[in-house]
Amino acid sequence: MRKFLLASITLTGLIYLFFGPDEIMDVKIAMKLLPMALILLYGIATPSLVSTTYKQIILAGLFICMIADGVIYWFMPGLATFFIGHLFYIAAFLQASRKSVPLWVAVPLVAYGLFMAAWIAGPQYVMGKTILGTALIGYIAVLLIMGWMAIRTRLPFAIIGALLFICSDSFLAIDRFVTALPYRDALVMITYYAAQVFIASSIGNRFVKYSVNPNNLIR
Repeated sequence: MRKFLLASITLTGLIYLFFGPDEIMDVKIAMKLLPMALILLYGIATPSLVSTTYKQIILAGLFICMIADGVIYWFMPGLATFFIGHLFYIAAFLQASRKSVPLWVAVPLVAYGLFMAAWIAGPQYVMGKTILGTALIGYIAVLLIMGWMAIRTRLPFAIIGALLFICSDSFLAIDRFVTALPYRDALVMITYYAAQVFIASSIGNRFVKYSVNPNNLIR
């Protein structure tokens, strides 16, 4: 079942990417939402190895992001909806949190956030678009917090998914606010769908560390 869903996600994602009709918006949105609906079903079909609460919150985040996919064509409503989706992911990762973020990861993550805030949001303030600039800073912050909390879970799929999400949104922001990217749709959507698949897969992920002392088994 899960293998079939993964194959269906890949197929429908590629169909949307290469055959989504730009001139028929309703059809294009429906084609874009279909892979996310399948990813949601994939998450539902994934056995919960972290906790039932973790699975429920991740599924809620996937559902919110699916809604965001439909309204992102109206940028600010889409941005706000994705913001809410990230809050659900943060709550799930917090529930599964095990370790602090190592310094060698924390420093580049924070530096990247500051760089993107200056590069993407800074010019908006210069142009007098204060609300947009503030919204972009808020979104960058919640996106990086999501990545930060994913790293704390030590769940490999959660970490990969969060980092891919950061990549996808970075491509989108650069293309929209800085310079047009070649193969923009492929860069954004492939990393985005992959991110959501990995986050959904993290429901069945488990971090296991054995030490000499059997009392230190961590699951």
